Amino acid sequence: MNRARRARIVATLGPASRAPATVKALAQAGVDVFRLNFSHGSHEDHAAALKAVRGAEMALKRPLGVLADLQGPKLRLGRFADVEIAIKPGHRMRFDLNPALGDETRVQMPHPEIFKALRPGMLLLIDDGRIRLRVGERTDEWADVTVESGSKLSDRKGVAVPEAVIPVSALTPKDREDLAFALRLGVDWVALSFVQKAEDMAELKRIVNGQAACLAKIEKPQALNDLESILDYCDGVMVARGDLGVEMDPEEVPVAQKKILRAARQRGVPAIVATQMLESMTSSPAPTRAEASDVANAVYEGADALMLSAETASGDYPLESVQIMNRIMERVERDPLWPGLMDAEHAGMDIHDVDALVAAARKAAEAASTACMVVFTTLGGTARRMSRERPLQPVLALTPKPETARRLALVWGLEPRLGEQPSSLEGLTDDAVEAAMTYGLAEAGQRILILAGTPFGAPGAANLLRLAHAPAHAPERAKRARKT
Repeated sequence: MNRARRARIVATLGPASRAPATVKALAQAGVDVFRLNFSHGSHEDHAAALKAVRGAEMALKRPLGVLADLQGPKLRLGRFADVEIAIKPGHRMRFDLNPALGDETRVQMPHPEIFKALRPGMLLLIDDGRIRLRVGERTDEWADVTVESGSKLSDRKGVAVPEAVIPVSALTPKDREDLAFALRLGVDWVALSFVQKAEDMAELKRIVNGQAACLAKIEKPQALNDLESILDYCDGVMVARGDLGVEMDPEEVPVAQKKILRAARQRGVPAIVATQMLESMTSSPAPTRAEASDVANAVYEGADALMLSAETASGDYPLESVQIMNRIMERVERDPLWPGLMDAEHAGMDIHDVDALVAAARKAAEAASTACMVVFTTLGGTARRMSRERPLQPVLALTPKPETARRLALVWGLEPRLGEQPSSLEGLTDDAVEAAMTYGLAEAGQRILILAGTPFGAPGAANLLRLAHAPAHAPERAKRARKT
């Protein structure tokens, strides 16, 4: 099963969608990568969901990726004696470390690291920005705050400090437990929440140790300031607009999205745009026109993937959400103006020989007689570089490693499949042509471009660009494959 579009779809599994039949239907409708959100659900739930994904993968004969999304450090207030208090602009109270139940004058904030980072005049955001507070006097154990906006303050609401770097590890004890479990399950990607600095991703990479690809969720303003350093440790990146929108002014979020996508494209790092893509479809069978435009604009920008969250995890219309996102993507990619708009962000990096090779391949592929490109890859590096060029022809990425194929399911324009490691130049050409015809990417007489490296099987050794033509008659094995 091939996709009729290049951009990819990530869908979150949850109570509304983790049943095996639903997972298969979602994959058929267009999902390329399934997200396990470790902020919700038990380990048993996530294990069952991953098993369902692997079952769908076998049924559809298409690699499907699994992304484990770690919760990250959630900073919260303590509890109130009456659960909730009324506030208004000008109301003053104290946040402190005292575990006693709070009232209108004070409440616990059980995070000494926040008090150490606060300075007079700083902004505090509570309950996803619904309440805005300004810091007055403070010590390392308490802070006096004044309400700027908001009407109610209740138990355990989240706290954000957009103007400070909070000295907490991005990996909490819960995250470490969840991460160990996810790696035992065999997930393909791990996403780290609330990344603030490069050291956060470096620690994740050290723990994962190559067992999965590592993705940074950019949802803190501080991460934007250190973006290039963070990307040094990333296999992927997510524009996590929910929390990013809490800590930044609304007009800044689309600018940040473009900045992240541009930086990721330059690096050849796959980028996901996430949060509220089709939010209204959690309870409605159709999206708003603004949501449809939001999805379309991300595709025009050249994002590798778009993510559905509550829409598929807990919404009433998970399948319909995927179907409409798929339709919007396909429609954008049929727009004659789409290639030019997307190419405005064309990457210019040519540091390595392989960069020059894929740039030449993209140029050669522009001929109308070229049906597709076939990339032989071990760890996925050459395939990702080819994707960075945003070729309009299908790119068949053949790898002997199932884990590589699943990780590449997230990457723009790639059709990852399992294939034998070539052992000779003749075998390389024969295997590429046969695979292209087997998967329906080339017809008789059409040109096929082949990228590989010698010595065969050596990661990062791409140095070969070959041209071949599909024969007049399909190989017998390809004929049989098309019938099944």
